[in-house]
Amino acid sequence: MIREINVKEIEDKVADLFVHANQILPCSTCSTITKAKINESNPLAQSILGILEENIEAARELDVPVCQDTGMAVTFIEIGQDVHLVGGDLEAAVDRGVARAYLDGKLRCSVVSDPLYGRKNTNDNTPAVLYTKIVPGDKVKITALPKGFGSENMSAVKMFTPAATEDDIVDFVVDTVKKAGANPCPPIVVGVGIGGTFERCTLLSKQALSRELDDKNSDPNYAALEEKMLLRINELDIGPQGFGGDTTALAVKIEKYPTHIAGLPVAVNICCHVYRHEKAVL
Repeated sequence: MIREINVKEIEDKVADLFVHANQILPCSTCSTITKAKINESNPLAQSILGILEENIEAARELDVPVCQDTGMAVTFIEIGQDVHLVGGDLEAAVDRGVARAYLDGKLRCSVVSDPLYGRKNTNDNTPAVLYTKIVPGDKVKITALPKGFGSENMSAVKMFTPAATEDDIVDFVVDTVKKAGANPCPPIVVGVGIGGTFERCTLLSKQALSRELDDKNSDPNYAALEEKMLLRINELDIGPQGFGGDTTALAVKIEKYPTHIAGLPVAVNICCHVYRHEKAVL
């Protein structure tokens, strides 16, 4: 049976999600930072993690963004194949929701209309970066992921051959973080995409950053690889805000996809300690 959903509902929900995501971090993010502070052996790093906790709580109490970079509005929408969208254009509805969030929510507008020439601000943080997927069912799932660019700029992709070993991939991820240094405002979360094509593996690395920090990869091999990468990254001694310490990264999240017999694409997408996303199902 077909279920009708008016795109105005999606617009309203997008507006709410982006405001909430910028002001209140997921519980798993907050608890992971607290755990890192407790386990941190470097006194300065421990103090910095405490200040980050205070900042997160202040944003919650004052209804202001956790970070001044309120991000580019990356939006994932999974649409059930039994859903019929009515009332207008989906992409336009998402952009209206984003504009409302950033203007009414007094979030910083950071999008320029042309990436190379002029770079004039669009003044409402649109257009959103929208990814849609058709899935079974009669629901619409929306994930709002405001992505700041201090960390986005530190990301990387490499087209390995099938001869690459697990250690080669770990070395690439760790080296990417090492080159980033303090630029992405550590402690960071590292999203890794493995497989697919050049563009699919980069999308996987972005999707990895929408996972909760306390979840486990469903594949035991990749769960172990996440832990191996995290251990190696935290041995770099970059630490919170680049001042050294045990906590360079809070987590590594890997997403995978089948790939061609001749290739092994790997992408690394870095997120700062303001690990924010918000989800809703209509």
